[in-house]
Amino acid sequence: MDPRINGFDYRRVTVAGGVTLNAAVGGSGPAVVLLHGFPQTHLMWRHVAADLAADHTVICPDLRGYGDSDKPLDTDGTGYAKRTMAADVVALAAALGHDRFALVGHDRGALVAFRAGLDHPTAISQLALLDVLPTLDMWDVLHGSSAAVAFHLYLMAQPPGLPEELIAGSPDAFFGHFLDVWTRAPEALPAEVRAAYLRASRNAVPSIVADYRASAGVDVAHDAADRAAGNRLRMPVTVLQQDWGAALGYDAAEVWRAWAPDLEHRTVTCGHFMAEEAPADVLREVRALLAR
Repeated sequence: MDPRINGFDYRRVTVAGGVTLNAAVGGSGPAVVLLHGFPQTHLMWRHVAADLAADHTVICPDLRGYGDSDKPLDTDGTGYAKRTMAADVVALAAALGHDRFALVGHDRGALVAFRAGLDHPTAISQLALLDVLPTLDMWDVLHGSSAAVAFHLYLMAQPPGLPEELIAGSPDAFFGHFLDVWTRAPEALPAEVRAAYLRASRNAVPSIVADYRASAGVDVAHDAADRAAGNRLRMPVTVLQQDWGAALGYDAAEVWRAWAPDLEHRTVTCGHFMAEEAPADVLREVRALLAR
């Protein structure tokens, strides 16, 4: 059995379209939803969730297409739109009795959280986003040879067929590559946790690719429509990021401020998997945000 978050109950909750999400739930008090990134599951929040559960209801789902949540076939290009996945999260929280909650997302989960903040502003009280840029801005800053660091974005943006076949041919090598190169503290991903991430990812190749493919299509269209309409995040927002700007030549805080007028932006020195590499730092920033 894969590791679990100690002291949390595990539930399966059906949301829109009959999709069922796996979620770890613990604690009591105001609700906080924690969304994982790639190539991970809800387990990435094990340290942060345990601490927050002392005074909050903490909900850690596997996103649709990941972990032990359902992995529906994407038939029309919208099945893994961040709009669809954000609606899942809002429905999950409501089903658990929380119509308003704080939302924290990392990586892919941060893109879902960003979309939830734009689409469901009355549901989201505070928003924390870890190590990501909005989809529209992400594509804008990738250019030239520096874009090679994001090769997986271009691979999984291709039409259905080839990306899935290539990744399925050696899934542990593909997903393990990111677990290895994106961390500065390998000990933060113990062997049993790393194995759980690899098992979950190898069993979800088509849905993971569909998630990324959406970010080269429908997600861009949704972000562009919001930018054109002047839509912005209305709630307090905290963003934690590595210093990508130095390598790619942009000001991350400036990018985020265009979307989030009430912004706290912090640069971290740990690797990408900051909730596991530097949980105390993440907790400090999240708790400061929750106190607002």
